[in-house]
Amino acid sequence: MITAAEIARLVADAPLAEGYRFALLERAEIGELVSCISEWLPHMSVGSASNFLCEEFYQQKVFLPDAVDRDSIVLLLKHGDELAGMYSCKLDFKTLSVYAALGVVAPQHRGAHLAHAGMVFTEAVARHTAMGFLYGMATLRNPYAQSAFERAGWRLIGIIPGYDRELVAPGMVKRVFEAIYCKVLVSDGDLLYPQRRNLTPKTAAFVDWILWTQLARGSSCSF
Repeated sequence: MITAAEIARLVADAPLAEGYRFALLERAEIGELVSCISEWLPHMSVGSASNFLCEEFYQQKVFLPDAVDRDSIVLLLKHGDELAGMYSCKLDFKTLSVYAALGVVAPQHRGAHLAHAGMVFTEAVARHTAMGFLYGMATLRNPYAQSAFERAGWRLIGIIPGYDRELVAPGMVKRVFEAIYCKVLVSDGDLLYPQRRNLTPKTAAFVDWILWTQLARGSSCSF
């Protein structure tokens, strides 16, 4: 597990723009955060991210200074005392992986480098807790999350058509395309590579692309 003090040390190194800082969410701030997210990103009222519009989600699932036995971490982006955004990731101690869940910034605070700082924090948490794998989803409705993953050195490993739902216009909900990015933190010797005899031709062709163009550049692996 991870402690509030450890999180505080890790966020201190997050590369935010001058005048901004990360702070761990506290219980008394949940209502304000939900209200702000609803205003900043109304399309989040449906789909997987809609959890972040429910106070019960934070009360029951999110790491808080008085509830440290939880796997979801929510950081508030502060500019002075003003709430300017949020970033969330989720730790999975069974698979030893971290999911970069959501980053949201108020329109007037774009340029705070929230997304990149969130990626850096996620990797720092993963390394601190001995996780071996990072992953996250990026919408294809705009390039911002894609750029953040790519700047942080995460690899694009696939496109998922219709993975999630978004409000694309008033009263209109559609399934959307998302890109999936990952970063492997373990050494090449800790990976069990697939054997070609176990793969269908289509799967083998995709694995070829993943291994040789994305994950295993310079690796001595073969399968």
